[in-house]
Amino acid sequence: MSGAPAASVFPDKIAKGGRYALLLVALANAMSLLDRQILAILAPAIKKDLAIGDAEMGLLYGTVFALFYALFSLPVGRLADGWLRTRLLAISIFVWSLATGLGALASTFALLALSRLGVGIGEAATQPAGTSLVYDFWPRQRRGFVMAVLASAIALGLGGSLVLGGVAAHAWDARYAGGAAPFGLKGWQFAFAVAALPGLVLSAFLWRLPEPRRGLMDGVETPPDPHPFRASGAVLGSVLPGLNWLSLRRQGASAASFAFNLGALGLIVVAAVGLAHFGKLLSPRPPLVLGGVTIDAHALQWLVIGFGVYVLVNLLQGLKISDKQAWRVIAGAPTVPLCMAVGTLQSALNYGMMAFNPSFLIRTYGLTMQQTALGFGLLSAGMGIVGPLIWGPLSDRLQRRFPGAGRAWVALFAMGLSPILSFWVYFAPDPTSFYMRFALYSMVLTGWMPPLYAILYDQVLPRLRGITASLYLLAMTILGMGIGPYAVGFISDLTGDLRTGMLSINVVAVPIVVLMLVIVRRASRDEMTLAARAAG
Repeated sequence: MSGAPAASVFPDKIAKGGRYALLLVALANAMSLLDRQILAILAPAIKKDLAIGDAEMGLLYGTVFALFYALFSLPVGRLADGWLRTRLLAISIFVWSLATGLGALASTFALLALSRLGVGIGEAATQPAGTSLVYDFWPRQRRGFVMAVLASAIALGLGGSLVLGGVAAHAWDARYAGGAAPFGLKGWQFAFAVAALPGLVLSAFLWRLPEPRRGLMDGVETPPDPHPFRASGAVLGSVLPGLNWLSLRRQGASAASFAFNLGALGLIVVAAVGLAHFGKLLSPRPPLVLGGVTIDAHALQWLVIGFGVYVLVNLLQGLKISDKQAWRVIAGAPTVPLCMAVGTLQSALNYGMMAFNPSFLIRTYGLTMQQTALGFGLLSAGMGIVGPLIWGPLSDRLQRRFPGAGRAWVALFAMGLSPILSFWVYFAPDPTSFYMRFALYSMVLTGWMPPLYAILYDQVLPRLRGITASLYLLAMTILGMGIGPYAVGFISDLTGDLRTGMLSINVVAVPIVVLMLVIVRRASRDEMTLAARAAG
């Protein structure tokens, strides 16, 4: 059965074990953000010890992590659509926790970059497998709440990373201020070691979680995939430069398809070289040494982004040829690509801000790392938990009253108002004023994710949620996380003013509002055509 069933066949009760599964997946999301975001609170100490600038920190926080996170989200997203998602999540958490622990051994930019690379690979399964898993436990009408819980867990990980990282690093440095620390560890290195431990425990619980029946909650129960690893490997081979041409040939692609692919590659190379040269002219940076190779920071940034964009081109081209139903569902109506575009732009803004919030507080108000970790970490965690739990259920109620548009209006409100509030927040005269203003700003900002993600995943078939999540993650990570922190760091280094760098990223709010207005008008209509698109 390929189409969407009538609403009357949808189960309306949470499946057995659904709440426990949601708790574990939420904790996986929290651990993911904790290990990813801990770099932000440790940035001042890392910059000092490794003698690097804001642009290089943006590379570590966004670009290096983003490439491998996005690239490996594709095969694991396909694997999540066919294999045991509980086992996939457990293995992934174990891998990224070990990679986080590797940060404790980092004494050079290269080794710390390797640690972030490993975290990116491990975390790639979190959203595709986690979202697909909980959707098979929870009925459609409760998924705004589900996404709110997952968004709250992300906020918990975000705030927890600041508290745990800042407190652990401060305590270690204070304990060994007068003598040699064990193994010569600095406080920021010790913080990485501590952050690695919770994920190792969580992986064991996820390994034992029973796998639900795929698609049952959507009335489209899906049989097991007989060869999930083969399909996953085929996805990876279809997007890697060089191997993608072999994949196109096996699939019988036309000469026009090869010409398009090579033309896209040429344009990407020209754009990457031009942007790297432009960055070097405006803000020269000391060269980085990676594996004995010296490379300019701006060249590394745009090499990675260019690679990621080419992978995205390959994925879309391969999907169009190899899975025509998936292509029709995802690209056949504007709501799905528009949701992905909005999420990508919003992620550039969010990650650009998040990467430098602790540094902003420390530089602007003279706070210590511990003061920032406790004050800002607890506030951002609290607001990030409360906000989605208000917005998610509210978006569900508005969706029932205004089908299609209800959730979209909530997301539009949050993403349209929060950039305006940010100027009020970041010009606060003192830390107390900043925290009070940030509380309101954060409450509004947290309203975007639950409704937007619920809209996105309701627009596709259950069997396509993993690959949809992976496609979105690729675009969001490469173009959002990969560019946002770098752009903020670049403007900060260029102007000598971190506030200017952070507030400049709000320019992406203009296209976000325009695209959301289109989604408001299209979401309901496009969801009703899902069965027709799937059937062809």
